[in-house]
Amino acid sequence: QVQLVESGGGLVQAGDSLRLSCAASGRAFSTYPMGWFRQAPGKGREFVAVISGSGSSTFYADSVKGRFTISRDNVKNTVYLRMNSLKAEDTAVYYCAAGPRIPNYRLSRGQENEFDYWGQGTQVTVSP
Repeated sequence: QVQLVESGGGLVQAGDSLRLSCAASGRAFSTYPMGWFRQAPGKGREFVAVISGSGSSTFYADSVKGRFTISRDNVKNTVYLRMNSLKAEDTAVYYCAAGPRIPNYRLSRGQENEFDYWGQGTQVTVSP
């Protein structure tokens, strides 16, 4: 069982930066991929970024590529999402997710249904 708790959301202006954190409980954190997803008002949840267990592989949605960076600290059992040059369209509830069943060769797909554990979400609001 894995429990995930996100933090770091808030209200910022367009162009600002923000770093989200997701603390994971349970053992073997370094062995499984972690992902970030988001859900904007009135829309479905969408993939943002994913990182392999070792941290050596990362993949991003086209909409955030070059602006967002996913990273992890396997000593602290924490995954991060650094968000730069934020835009109004980045406004959403951001969720972290753990995918113990996902093999590395499927990481780039960012398939929501392959992630087994989810946090409660943290709100990010970007004012124009």
